[in-house]
Amino acid sequence: MLEHIVLLKFSTGTKLEQIDELIYRTKRLREWIPGIVDIQQGHNFSKRNQGYQVGLTVRFESGYALEQYGPHPMHQEVLAYAKEIGLVDSIIVDFEL
Repeated sequence: MLEHIVLLKFSTGTKLEQIDELIYRTKRLREWIPGIVDIQQGHNFSKRNQGYQVGLTVRFESGYALEQYGPHPMHQEVLAYAKEIGLVDSIIVDFEL
């Protein structure tokens, strides 16, 4: 199994409601993309967040599932929405469990 961790930073003009919609859309990816074992996303409340407002974890059953996730049309749709609402930076970490 693989763990995929993403931290997201948005522009100051991004509204809380837009981020909530992104979280809703992201969590639904499990319904459409094969190989996702678990997916969690939420608002970062840490005081050490360095400006990253949202955290995401996706657990995949295999490296192949992770490879298929990135280009999957539903993931690309969610990513496009994140950019549309003001995504300015992300940090991504992938590791084996």
